[in-house]
Amino acid sequence: IGTLWVRRPGTAPAAEPVLVGSHLDTQPTGGRFDGVYGVLGGLEVIERLNDLDAATRHPIDLVVWTNEEGSRFQYSMMGSAVWSQKMELEGALSLTDVDGVTVADELDRLGWAGSRPAAPSGAAAAFELHIEQGPILEDEGIEIGVVTGVQGLRWYTIELGGFPAHAGPTPMIGRRDPARAIAGLVDDVYAAVEAKGEWARATFAQFRSHPVSPNTIPETLTCTLDLRHPDGEVLEAMETQMRAIVTARCEATGVTGEVTLGNDSPPVHFDEGLVATIEQAAAAVGVSNRRMISGAGHDACYVARHHPTAMIFVPCQDGLSHNEAESITSEQAAAGASVLLGAVRAVAS
Repeated sequence: IGTLWVRRPGTAPAAEPVLVGSHLDTQPTGGRFDGVYGVLGGLEVIERLNDLDAATRHPIDLVVWTNEEGSRFQYSMMGSAVWSQKMELEGALSLTDVDGVTVADELDRLGWAGSRPAAPSGAAAAFELHIEQGPILEDEGIEIGVVTGVQGLRWYTIELGGFPAHAGPTPMIGRRDPARAIAGLVDDVYAAVEAKGEWARATFAQFRSHPVSPNTIPETLTCTLDLRHPDGEVLEAMETQMRAIVTARCEATGVTGEVTLGNDSPPVHFDEGLVATIEQAAAAVGVSNRRMISGAGHDACYVARHHPTAMIFVPCQDGLSHNEAESITSEQAAAGASVLLGAVRAVAS
């Protein structure tokens, strides 16, 4: 599936490796730290161990996961999903971008289609270093976030069907206009999600109409919806309420509605022992830290299905991510890499 594995051997070749890494792909207007920092942090750990001529019993595997963002080929955390057996390889290879190019086409073009199967083969532990992508650490003046889990997320495609007609002669009364349905259901879903508490999230995006014309009532209007919450039962309730809202708004405006679930990533709880290891590594280098939940999905979610896993966060300026202005300082980058080094050495040794 195109995921890159780089191994630093251990003194016991049969010992299970310690995994470190993240992803290199980004959003269309993404920054240069989301994902990339975790890959370079893992590489820095290996380089530092080499500088020190420090042996570890366990091998250390630096992993670069394919298509974590899901922005071009729309399945987030695709490489780790295939590896973890959450998603079938053939299904991933057949995904297409907006131009009809498949994942398989691109892997062949780039020469990234590997010969080894994408499947778990044992690991002593897995760590992912990442920017927080939110404002909590910066607001509280904390240097390291010790991530205890990741909230669940579900991606949907909502397609509303109307009746195409001329924008001028067609009276407003009696139109079957999907735009009228979308206007109400967006507000209703946002209100319902806000009522679920501070950790509930809803994001509408990728609005597309057909035909693409300024003076024709759309025949179809399609959008995506991203729902998130750290509690699986609450997330399920959010979906139920959202589907009821779509049905009600479609009936009220005389259009059809279909909701398709494309990606379902349940809430994840990381390994308590590794969480404590990260806290100890942070204390050892004298940086402040706090436990926290990740609001964003990461490859670590799928890795945690098979191996003990935990994550390390560093603050990012203004909590900004998925934006070209995304930024961290050299000191923040060094602090995170130092904590990662300590945690990796604790397990790998």
